[in-house]
Amino acid sequence: MFFDVDGTLVPGTSSSVFLAGFLGHRDELSLAEDAYASGDLDNRAVSELDAKGWAGASEDQVSGWLDGLPLVSGITETVDWCRRNGLVPVLATLAWTPVGQYLADRFGFHAFGGPRLETDGDRFTGRVDRHFDEYDKRDVALAQARELGVAPRACAAVGDSRSDLPLFASAALSVAFNASAGARAAATVSVNGGDLRDVLPALGRLASGRGGDP
Repeated sequence: MFFDVDGTLVPGTSSSVFLAGFLGHRDELSLAEDAYASGDLDNRAVSELDAKGWAGASEDQVSGWLDGLPLVSGITETVDWCRRNGLVPVLATLAWTPVGQYLADRFGFHAFGGPRLETDGDRFTGRVDRHFDEYDKRDVALAQARELGVAPRACAAVGDSRSDLPLFASAALSVAFNASAGARAAATVSVNGGDLRDVLPALGRLASGRGGDP
């Protein structure tokens, strides 16, 4: 069971834009992310621009800032529901790995993937160590499923935007949550709401095939 982060678990913005508010390049990054959403920039260009703003910041600083990350309600309850119903909750995201690690540790997601920033000691250098686009997001997610012995036809994905489309096309069930028009068009079902638990009736379709209770 794959969950996107930016725009899905983090409503109305992205974790990168949130952190850029502390790092000093929020406006520039917001424009770049809008250009990515419209198809005018690729993820590599956005990541390189964002990474420059991280130069000199420490891992401890970022961890402290993430405590204030705006999050949708119901994450804990949704993760618990997945586990009770035989679904393994995994983060599938283009968010930087410190964000994925933070959310996995806080809420108990099984795994995460994402782009990685270069570090020197405990500080970020301002360079990208590993690029990661929407196709890497799909490929890593499906590789994580294979490691668990789960085929794509037994997977579901919840997301909201362009970066979710390749994974939506590969999963048996895709849920567009508070999503863009493109994501809604590509998804099995669309859901709007202020609580992640609003997707549970849709996820019950997958869980019921495993004897779960939606």
